[in-house]
Amino acid sequence: MRAVITVIGRDTVGIIAKTSAILSKNNVNILDITQSVLGDIFAMVMFADITDSTVPFGDLQTELENLGREIGVQIMAVHEDIFNAMHTV
Repeated sequence: MRAVITVIGRDTVGIIAKTSAILSKNNVNILDITQSVLGDIFAMVMFADITDSTVPFGDLQTELENLGREIGVQIMAVHEDIFNAMHTV
């Protein structure tokens, strides 16, 4: 199973490190990552393998959302199936 994780907000030091630390702690493998900074806005998309995650996906989503609030960005994790359904006409 895979997930799409997006991070958007003001650029600060440690966004990638802190997000990656949560994924690593929960045994989630980052398959692909892209990020850019537009002015002072940070935008990142990660594609991650959640097959071997040590926590249920809902708990992982909550942990990432809480991190986002803590560091002042929005972090959203969506299961690949939901992401595909949202973008299929």
